[in-house]
Amino acid sequence: MPGTNSVIHEEQEKLLEEAIQVVRSESFLMKRWLDQSKLMDALKHASNMLCELRTSMLTPKNYYVLYMQVSNELQHLELHLMDEFDKKTLPNDLYELVQYAGNIIPRLYLLVTVGVVFIKCQFSSRKSVLKDLVEMCRGVQHPLRGLFLRNYLLQCTRNQLPDVEEDASCGTDGDVQDSIDFILLNFSEMNKLWVRMQHQGHTRDKERREKERQELCLLVGTNLVRLSQLDGIDVKKYKENVLSNVLEQIIKCNDPISQEYLMECIIQVFPDEFHLQTLHSLLKACQNLQSAVNVKNIIAALADRLATFAQRDDGPGIPDEIKLFEVFSEEVSNVLKSRSSTMQKEDMITLQASLLSLALKCYPDRVDYVDKVCNHTVDLLNNLHLDKHSIQNGTPLCNELTRMLKIPIDIYSNILTVVELKSYPELLSRLSYEPRKEMAVYIATQIVDVATEIPSPEETEFVFELLDPLIKDQPDQPSEAEDPEEFAEEQGLMGRLVNVLHSDTPDQQFRILNTARKHLGNGGDKRISYTLPPIIFSAYNLVYSYNAIKDEDEKWDKKCDKIFAFCLQTISAFVKAEMFEMSLRLYLQGALAADRQDGYDGRENIAYEYISQAFAIYEDEISDYKAQISAITLIIGTFEQMSCFGEENHEPLRTQCALVASKLLKKPAQCRGVYTSAQLFWSGKTKDAEEESRDGKRVSECLKKSLRIANQCMDKSVQVQLFTEVLDRYLYFYEKGNEHITESTLQQLIDKINEEIASLDMSEDNEQIKKHLENSLDHIELKQQDEESPMYQDLKLRSE
Repeated sequence: MPGTNSVIHEEQEKLLEEAIQVVRSESFLMKRWLDQSKLMDALKHASNMLCELRTSMLTPKNYYVLYMQVSNELQHLELHLMDEFDKKTLPNDLYELVQYAGNIIPRLYLLVTVGVVFIKCQFSSRKSVLKDLVEMCRGVQHPLRGLFLRNYLLQCTRNQLPDVEEDASCGTDGDVQDSIDFILLNFSEMNKLWVRMQHQGHTRDKERREKERQELCLLVGTNLVRLSQLDGIDVKKYKENVLSNVLEQIIKCNDPISQEYLMECIIQVFPDEFHLQTLHSLLKACQNLQSAVNVKNIIAALADRLATFAQRDDGPGIPDEIKLFEVFSEEVSNVLKSRSSTMQKEDMITLQASLLSLALKCYPDRVDYVDKVCNHTVDLLNNLHLDKHSIQNGTPLCNELTRMLKIPIDIYSNILTVVELKSYPELLSRLSYEPRKEMAVYIATQIVDVATEIPSPEETEFVFELLDPLIKDQPDQPSEAEDPEEFAEEQGLMGRLVNVLHSDTPDQQFRILNTARKHLGNGGDKRISYTLPPIIFSAYNLVYSYNAIKDEDEKWDKKCDKIFAFCLQTISAFVKAEMFEMSLRLYLQGALAADRQDGYDGRENIAYEYISQAFAIYEDEISDYKAQISAITLIIGTFEQMSCFGEENHEPLRTQCALVASKLLKKPAQCRGVYTSAQLFWSGKTKDAEEESRDGKRVSECLKKSLRIANQCMDKSVQVQLFTEVLDRYLYFYEKGNEHITESTLQQLIDKINEEIASLDMSEDNEQIKKHLENSLDHIELKQQDEESPMYQDLKLRSE
């Protein structure tokens, strides 16, 4: 087959080249005789040149190349004839003389050329010449030759068509109606020729003929372009004289290619104002087109064009008397009914999507129009027996429905408006799992990016219904595991979405959080680590909101009790899921939140409960060595910031911290835990005292105990490292004024470290230890040199 195509291509090139050579030769002779003012001889050669257009051997594409070459040469003839007129030497009977040419193709091309000159020179009546030319062209009934002949007629007369009202014209020149009649007749004949091409030749060449016809469609469409360029055509003339005749020709031809192209051409070339006034006629014509015509493209193009017109800043918009949506809705429904057995399902959804887009763009405030389209689409899917989760991923129907569902999300950019579309969730539910999840991600991303606040439990319920594939496992979900990175990204998105669940009224906000937990709590262990912490933190923030309005709401403390109970219950989901580190952190955060609510009667009890739960998690559930270190450090750090406890609660809690720290498995961890807990005895506060506890004795005891533990380490490098860390703690508390720490104690520790560090081997870790010690000693030296408040004057820092 490729070899055959190559041979045909070579033959075509050869035929075209031979024809062009003849054209060049004959045109040269024509110009030479014209220069010698021998018009009849020139016309003879012009006729010979035009005879090349009689060929039937060339493809439409190559015939077009030849046609352009010939038409360019004919321009020389036209210019010469115009010069002859200026010289008063143009024969008056030339229009009749050229009709004696032997062949009809040269005769009619010459007749058009001379006729246009006669119109320009006003030798003859414009009206009669135009009528004569368009009628004479009927003489060529070969589709290809006839199409190009009539195109030549249209091109030559494009600036000569009368474009004035009947009252303003003189009888012989004609008016705009004559131009309409001229173009419509030419259009009708060209369309017939174009359609006839489809029925010539063998059936096996059908695809080739269709391709060739597509290449020639612009020739026919040019007639409609010329009509649209006539200034004398107003809405009335367009409606009564133009559109009705054009639609009649389109419907009568019964050719799908012609009907689809010409309907789209009408939509593109005529003004939007005309379409608005003839909407019924255009849409009704769609019902009468052949079943093979892709009607959805035609209606979609019209809807998109009118929607764009309605959105123009400088445009008048849609007139009130034109019920655009109602007309489109009715006609689209009629089209769907008339083509229910032949139209593809995805094409039906495309029509609905076009109607939806039209409603959104032309009537942005009429949410009921959009909901009506969604409801009709649900009915349509029901009639097609497409139930929940039945539209499979990757199918054309799925792609079109997904595109339709994204339209209101994109145009409204506000999920609260989408909430008003009651049929939207039902429409979304028809998709299978993958596209449904894709839509959920799309909607969630839009909400988070726009940061639209969702201010009520009902709206939260609606949104979470849309996002259900991200919230919990679905019955139609594939059994294979999801991609971990993709899953983490999706659940992170859901976590961020919790932050836009916001109401200015605290009571309403609490109801919203309850609704969110009801949904997100069903997500299973793998999801709640992403989605529940934001709810808990939002609840903690809500406590601050209630505290801010405590003078206005006498029950605010009771409501705070409910919030903390809500958080405890929510955190218990992490405990059940064995996410112990997460649970511990959330308990500690809750303790801090309770501690900072001044005037809240239950804050000490709540904080104690949360701290107790954190200790219980630590003691019963956390067994990993590193996790234990991290946990006790967090507990100590949190407790150190709190001041809501009375001495009867504060003392056992801080003692428990020190005790737990000293029971860590490894000695270095014990050492660090004990010296960290020393801070609790110094800067810890109780509700009974405004100042820090400053228990220097207990601090000193903790530091001495940490030194004893460090001294028990077998590894010298670790031992020295721990000594150095404890030295830093000693220095801190000494500078804070702890009287139980003396310079002699510091000197002993420094000497001990200097002695031990000298015996360490050279290694990267040991170099870091030495660097650490040097930094500490440098700090002491700076304090010694401080003239205003000198310290450490008796310390000897480095061994001789």
